[in-house]
Amino acid sequence: MKVSDYSLDKLVDQAGSYDGFCFDIGSFVVNIKSREQRFLEILQTLYQYFPVAASDSFIDFHVRVSRPSNYRQWIKRQVLFEIDGRMLFEPFPLDHATPLFEWGLNWCIATRAHQYLMLHSAVVEKHGKALILPAFPGSGKSTLSAALAQKGWRFLSDEFGLIRPSDGRIVPIPRPTPLKNESIKVVRDFAPEAVLGPSFPKTRKGTIAHLRAPEESVQRLKDLAIPAWIIFPQYKAGSEVELTGVGKPYALFKLATNAFNYEVHGTVGFKMVRDLVKSCDCYNLMYSNLDDVIARLDDFVLVSDET
Repeated sequence: MKVSDYSLDKLVDQAGSYDGFCFDIGSFVVNIKSREQRFLEILQTLYQYFPVAASDSFIDFHVRVSRPSNYRQWIKRQVLFEIDGRMLFEPFPLDHATPLFEWGLNWCIATRAHQYLMLHSAVVEKHGKALILPAFPGSGKSTLSAALAQKGWRFLSDEFGLIRPSDGRIVPIPRPTPLKNESIKVVRDFAPEAVLGPSFPKTRKGTIAHLRAPEESVQRLKDLAIPAWIIFPQYKAGSEVELTGVGKPYALFKLATNAFNYEVHGTVGFKMVRDLVKSCDCYNLMYSNLDDVIARLDDFVLVSDET
């Protein structure tokens, strides 16, 4: 059963019950409790293809999205995010419940999923080979991975590249992509068929809208991927596409600085990053036009397959 198999009324009833509503995001099972109908309506749209999990499943994250008990539930209304009964963030305006939930879930993963090496990267896959896009905020990685996902690449992640220590494979987590500011219009113009949630202005990162992952990507959320390329993207207005090979030491340093928990893993973390870099071809990428960069990457993958 998928999230979309629930009517909105049924979803609201389940999420508002003692058991809450459980769904599988690929690497983790989330139990959410909330009575906020508008928030649950948006969640249903963005996560519609994700499988529902039984309430007696092993739950990775128990979260609650609810109004405070004081006057803020009625005047200048606010919403809280709680994990295991603890409130970790300052309240958000009630109509920003969706970005609060997504950021809160990011926090849960970043602080608790140390069974994986966690890279701050987008990940897409084609022909069985994964392309890792590590980058700092503002590089254009979310826009690029979102565009690739609309043009035939399997979408694995926007925020977390999860590397399994036992074999170095990538574990998908195809949650909605948070597009920011100008990127929202860019993706809407580039892929009018793509499904975006509502825009949330005046967040801490400006205006945010969440892009739903393609159905096929979510259907394959249990299919691991083999890393093949590490590409460090950088958007630069007006630039031509430039794909330039980089040395392994350079790639190791940049990848380590884009890891959430590299230090937590100690020697094991160093060896994982080392082995990942050794197994992949590594590049810097400069781009501006999405059609041009996607054509370049498609050709690049085709040539790599032939060789």
